[in-house]
Order: sequence, then C-alpha cells, then structure tokens
Amino acid sequence: MAVSSVAAQPRPSIFSRLSESRNSLGFGFMLPAAVLLLVFLTYPLGLGVWLGFTDARIGRSGIFIGIENYQYLWNDSVFWLSVFNTLLYTISASILKFALGLWLALILNENLPFKSFFRAVVLLPWVVPTVLSAIAFWWIYDSQFSILSWALQQMGLIDHRINFLGDPTNARASVIAANVWRGIPFVAITLLAGLQTIPQSLYEAATLDGATRWQLFRYVTLPLLTPIIAITMTFSVLFTFTDFQLIYVLTRGGPVNATHLMATLSFQRGISGGQLGEGAAIAVAMIPFLLAAILFSYFGLQRRKWQQGGRD
Repeated sequence: MAVSSVAAQPRPSIFSRLSESRNSLGFGFMLPAAVLLLVFLTYPLGLGVWLGFTDARIGRSGIFIGIENYQYLWNDSVFWLSVFNTLLYTISASILKFALGLWLALILNENLPFKSFFRAVVLLPWVVPTVLSAIAFWWIYDSQFSILSWALQQMGLIDHRINFLGDPTNARASVIAANVWRGIPFVAITLLAGLQTIPQSLYEAATLDGATRWQLFRYVTLPLLTPIIAITMTFSVLFTFTDFQLIYVLTRGGPVNATHLMATLSFQRGISGGQLGEGAAIAVAMIPFLLAAILFSYFGLQRRKWQQGGRD
C-alpha cells in the first residue's frame, strides 16, 4: 500500500522544477539585463564592425570594401598620432590617479575629525557632469583670462601668461591634469572601501611583532588590497582610454591634433566628416587595446588567487 501510494503521487511539472532550481532562478533574474545588453550593446558593436568594412557615409548605406579603411588608417599619420596620444593620455593619467587616489584613500581611512564630511567632498569632482568640469578647466586654462596664470604671476613664479591649450606639450599636460582631477575620487573611494574590509587584528598583530608603518603597508595593506586595485584600475583605464567629452570640450583634438584621442578622431571622421565607415574603423581599432587591459586585470586576479592557494 505504501509503495502504491508513493507511485500514485504526480510528478512535479517542469515549471515547478525550474522555479525550485537556483540556477534557473538566477538565469531568470539575469535574462532582462542580458536582453538590454544584447539590444543596446551587442547590436551597436556588430553594426560598428560591419560599417568598418564599408564606405558608408551619412545618408548613404555604402557597400562592402573589405579592409580598405584599415589600409588607409595604417598609412594615416594622424591616426597613429591619435594612438600615441591615447596611450600617453591613458598611461599617464592612470598612474597619477592610482598614486594620488591610493594616498587619499589611506588618509581618509585614518580616524580624522569630520571624516564623513571629507569623504563626501572628495566625491564632488566625480559627481559634477564632465561637460561642466571641462568648461571650468577651459576657463582655468584660458590664454587671456586664466586664473592659474594670474595666480602664478601674482606669486612671481612666471612673468608672462602660459598658453595652456595653444601649445602641443602644454595641451597634452593640461588635459591629463583635468582627467586626473576628475578621476581621483573614483579611485580613492573604491580603494577606501577595500581598506575598510581589512581586519584591524592583522595590523595589531603586525604592530606587536615590531612592524613599521611602511612594513604594515607593504606586507598587510597592499597584498590584501591587490584584487580591489586590479578591478579599480581596469575600470579607470577603460574610462580614460575611451574619454571623449573632456577632450572635445577643451581642445577638440587641437592644437595640430596634439590632443586627438582615438575616440575624438573617430567622432571627427565619422560624424563631423561624414565618413561613417572610416570613423567606425577607428572605433573598432580601439577594441584590441581595451581587451588587453581587461585580460591584464583578469590574469592579475588569477595570480593573486594562486598566491592565496586557490586554483581559479
């Protein structure tokens, strides 16, 4: 009788089994985000790759021309100058943002008076819209009415106004400084969150063993903060490499293409110049650099897990 009663119980439906499965539930929650990414990310990316192989212009779909756009870019000195500018801009700004952001995070992690207020103030450059930040820096760097040149003259450090955005070298340094000012809060607050997760007992044990402040940082803080640093700097590099608004408002790639990044050159050729195929080819040429940054961070995290005894 017991066997027959058990056999008589109906099998749960497929819907019931799926609703009780954790994997299915997770897939259900991820499905809307996957659809949004497919529509608003995958399709534009695929369209951009396709346009890079055509001679499309604004108002004309164009025809397939193979790798002619890339062959043209290979011999284009302005394109290679934009590659150099992009790498210089990204590497310099990322190093400065990491060094200054880590230093600021260490300070904000101390028991300071009004530390909550200072943490909120630090976020202001990140919260302000990029265009407003760029306009403010445009005023600071103005060749005639620069407040920075005026202040340096009043202190007797210079005897004439500095042409910040009119000289190629000064323009490169100026846009890097503006990007660093805007990006430091993201790095500092993210690293500060990582510092908050490090147990104080580790510092106390190391202090009892006679460790100095440098040794505490070198052997306790830095190793435990490495995964957060890898993720933070990956996002920082991606944001910096694809920067457009700051450069476009400040210099529009000038003077003489000295501050043209790949993103701004792609916009100039594709939208302003009407050569959609060429502009798309420049944008597609950015992908290998972005993948390299992501893979560098990924393998860095893998190495850190191996140091902790894990396999993946």
